[in-house]
Amino acid sequence: MLRITSAQINPTIGDIVGNIALMLRAARQARDEQSQLVVFPEMSLSAYYPGDLLDDANFQARVQLGLAQLKLATRETPNLAWVVGAPMVRAGVGKPFHNALLVLRNGEILLQYAKQLLPTYNIFDERRHFEPGPDVARVLRLGDVQIGFMVCEDGWNDAGQDYGVNPFQRLADAAPDLVVSINASPSNVGKREQRHAIFSKACARHKLPLLYVNQIGGHDHLVYDGASFAVTAQGTVVYEAQRFTEDVTTLSFDPRTQEFSSGGGGSLPAVSCEGLPTMEFYRQQIVLGLKDYARRCGFKQAVVGSSGGIDSALTLALAVQALGAANVVGITMPSRFSSEGSVSDSVELCRNLGVRLIEHPIKEIVSAFEATFHASFGEELQGLPLENLQARVRGTTLMEFSNRFGHLLLTTGNKSEVSVGYCTLYGDTNGGLGLIGDLYKTEIFELCRHINKTAGRDLIPDSIINKPPSAELAPGQKDTDSLPPYEVLDGILKHLIEGDRLPQRERERTEAEVAQLNATADGTALLVKIQKMIARNEYKRRQAPPVLRVRGKAFGSGRQVPIAAVQYA
Repeated sequence: MLRITSAQINPTIGDIVGNIALMLRAARQARDEQSQLVVFPEMSLSAYYPGDLLDDANFQARVQLGLAQLKLATRETPNLAWVVGAPMVRAGVGKPFHNALLVLRNGEILLQYAKQLLPTYNIFDERRHFEPGPDVARVLRLGDVQIGFMVCEDGWNDAGQDYGVNPFQRLADAAPDLVVSINASPSNVGKREQRHAIFSKACARHKLPLLYVNQIGGHDHLVYDGASFAVTAQGTVVYEAQRFTEDVTTLSFDPRTQEFSSGGGGSLPAVSCEGLPTMEFYRQQIVLGLKDYARRCGFKQAVVGSSGGIDSALTLALAVQALGAANVVGITMPSRFSSEGSVSDSVELCRNLGVRLIEHPIKEIVSAFEATFHASFGEELQGLPLENLQARVRGTTLMEFSNRFGHLLLTTGNKSEVSVGYCTLYGDTNGGLGLIGDLYKTEIFELCRHINKTAGRDLIPDSIINKPPSAELAPGQKDTDSLPPYEVLDGILKHLIEGDRLPQRERERTEAEVAQLNATADGTALLVKIQKMIARNEYKRRQAPPVLRVRGKAFGSGRQVPIAAVQYA
C-alpha cells in the first residue's frame, strides 16, 4: 500500500524561496499523514511559465540555488519522496533547458525525467527554451509500488494525432503499477472535461491508474484551476481536488487491486462528469485571476470607470468579489451626451455593491479641447473624433486617479467589441488588466444575471441589464447603429476567432448560424464585413491591456496575427 499526497499549490513565477516554502508546508502535512510520496505540479520550483526569465543569468542562478535549497528541505522529511518540477540546465546541441521532473528524498535525486512533448501552439511556447527529453520511460520503485512518471503534455498524445512519439505508450511498455503526471494546465471553459476524457480513455486503454496533479493560480492573463484528479485502470475518475484553491490531499493506492482509496482507507466513488455551470466557472476563474494578478503586482485596490452600462457594472461586481468592496472605487464621468441613467444607474449599482462612487463630469474638459482644437487647426471637432475625445478624456482621468492613489485600473471592454474595434485606443482601452475581455457580449448579460441569482438579489440593477447597449458618445447612440445585434455578431465572432477550439455543441451551433448567413447575399456581405473589421483592428488589440483568458482561444499570446498583413482580399 502506498500513501500518496496530491499537493495542488499556487506557486508564483520567479518566487523560488516562496515556492519552496509552499512545498515544504505541504510536505510536512504529507509526512504527518504518513505518506511515502508527495506530488507537486509541473515546474513547481519556478512556477509555470517563466518565459524569457529563463534567459536571465540572475534567474538561472536563483533556480540553481533553489534546487540546492530544495534538497536541503527534503531532509526534514527523510522518509518522504518529493515529486517536483523544475527547469534543468542541459548540455549539448539544442535549447539550454529540460522541463524536468525530479524525485527527491532526503537530500538526494532519486530520478530525473525530461518532458518529451513540448507544446508550441495557442498560448504555449515551450520549444523557445526547452529541448525535448529522450523517448524513454522513467520508473521508480517505492516500497512495493512501481511508479512511472510523465509531465503534462506527455499524456495528451495517446491518440497519436499531434506528435510522432507517445510517452504514455512508452510508459505502459515499462509496466508500472501507477502513473504520476505533474501538470501546469491552464484553465478555460470545457478544459476540465477535456482532461478527464483524454486521460480516462488512455488509462483504460493501457490498464493503468493515474494521479494527475495540477497547479492553481492566476499568472498574467492565464488562470490555472487545479482540479487535480485520480483515474482508475478502468478509466473512472474517482478523486478530484477542489478548483481554484490550494488543495493538499492524501490518498492510498493498493498495487494489488490498482485501486485508490481515501487517506483513511475509505472507498472513493466516481466523480461526477458535470463540472461547474459555465457562468459560475467564468465567475470563479475571473475572480481568482484578478486576485492573484493584483497580489503579485503589488496592488491592493482597483478603480473602474462606471458608465452605467453593463460592461462596467459586471467589472465592478467581479472586482468586489476578488478584492472586497472597500478596495474598489467607481468613477462616473458624465458628458453632455450621457443619459440621466448613466449616473443614477451607477449610483444604484455602487450602493448595492458597497463601492464608493466618485462623480467627475467631463463636459467642460471636452469643451475646452473643442475650443483649442478649433483655434489651432481651424476645424470643428465632430463625429468620430469628438466621440473618441470623450473616451480619451475619461481614460486619462482614470489613469490620473490610478497614478495618484495607486489603484489598479481595470478596463471594461468585452470580446465582441474588442474583436471589431468598437473601442477607443488610449481611451476605454486604458488600464492594467481586462476582466471581461474574453467574454462575448451575450455572455456578459448572462453572467450578470447569474451573479444576481447567486446573490439572491439584484446587485446589478435590472435597469442596467435591460437597457440597450450604448457608448453614449453621440446623441441617441446605440451599439446597433454600427454593429449587428450581438446575438448575431457573437456567433460570427466565435466561428471566425475560435473555430475548432469551440466546445463541440457551440461549434456545431455557430457553424449552422454561419451557414444560414452564407445562404443569402446580405448574410455573406455581413460575414465579409466582420472579417475585415477583425483584421483592421489588430493594432488596437496589440496595444490593449492583457485580458483574463476564460475561453479556448483568447486575444493575446493565444492568437498571434500580424498587424500589417492582407488577411482578407
